[in-house]
Amino acid sequence: MDIVIVKAKLVEQTWSIPLLLSLLVLFLNLFLDFIKRSKLKLPPSPPKLPIIGNLHQIGTLPHRSFRTLSTKYGPLMLLHIGHTPTLVVSSAELAEEMVRNHDIVFSNRPITTAVKILLYGCKDFGFAPYNEYWRLARKICILHLLSLKRVQSIQFVREEEVLTLINKIRGRCLDASPINMTEMLLGTSHNLISRCVIGLKGDEEGGSGARFGEVTRRFMHQISEFNVGDMFPSLGWLDVLSGFIGRLKETAKEMDEFLDKVIEEHKALKSYDEKDFVHILLQLQSDGMLGTELTRDHFKAILADMFVAGTESVATATEWTMAELMRHPNIMKKAQDEVRKVVGKKPKIDAEDIHRMDYLKCIIKETLRLHPPAPLMSPRQTSTSVKLEDYHIPPKTTVFVNVWAIQRDPGL
Repeated sequence: MDIVIVKAKLVEQTWSIPLLLSLLVLFLNLFLDFIKRSKLKLPPSPPKLPIIGNLHQIGTLPHRSFRTLSTKYGPLMLLHIGHTPTLVVSSAELAEEMVRNHDIVFSNRPITTAVKILLYGCKDFGFAPYNEYWRLARKICILHLLSLKRVQSIQFVREEEVLTLINKIRGRCLDASPINMTEMLLGTSHNLISRCVIGLKGDEEGGSGARFGEVTRRFMHQISEFNVGDMFPSLGWLDVLSGFIGRLKETAKEMDEFLDKVIEEHKALKSYDEKDFVHILLQLQSDGMLGTELTRDHFKAILADMFVAGTESVATATEWTMAELMRHPNIMKKAQDEVRKVVGKKPKIDAEDIHRMDYLKCIIKETLRLHPPAPLMSPRQTSTSVKLEDYHIPPKTTVFVNVWAIQRDPGL
């Protein structure tokens, strides 16, 4: 019996010594890390709470919360949103220094759970890490999908969709029915993007277009939806219990199946006359201009990017412009007089007419200054440590440029 007890104590000591050593090393590393960070000159930061950091100081409109905090802590401010170090830039000079002198360091994007699931593991252009593939995808988008020639070639699509919108508004006015401009503008913007990307309208009655419109709207909502795991990685299991991960996978599956179907239908035509973005990508692949590294998943991710980037931004800018004109009837009267003067008795407005409407262009520019469609630029993430205005910015720091605050800076 005594021998058994002695052996048990020896086994206990055998396990306890390494455990104690491991804990000692862990605490030593934490202490050294704390000493190292205390010696670094980090940007000013508001007091934070344990676990949640500065999350409690951010309201439903983050750009306004960031601006309020920056008036006290400066244009370069370090927050901790959950477990994520977050740098907020609220100065035009600092934003210029960031993109001009440290553009490669700030080129990456933070990868969220939704982005990984919905965009094929970040095989798109917008969230892909800075590497050879990102440069190739950027070249494809700029030279082939969004070139000046391509934009001019789809002028007829814009004209048709705007005419459809005007007819809808006219019909509602004749019926004395209420008009939901937000819904109408989003629908028009979505149809425009959908026709340019895949050759289908997103609100066609019945058929695949209407179903795709529903899926893409859900897609765009979920990709920016808050989830616990991104801010508190150790609590990521809560997203599974809440059903968030399941909803993401369901949307990704439906989007994937639809895009597969669209690509197969386009390939069956065997003649790519550049009617839409799918045709252009297939033609580039047929000509051997895409290399071998682009798979079908890369194609689908790039196509999905177009909906994320283009739909809500156009609708939001248009809605704010109309809202500001309604708030300032004297300015709206001047804009109406200019339109009537330029257009005269012509039945419709063309692109050349718009170039001559200087007052209207000033209204649009001022609206974009006051109400940028993206008040915070798409978040970036530092790939390595970097110095910005003599402050040390750690690697893996999420970076927001507060465009809304910068454009309202009275010093500019």
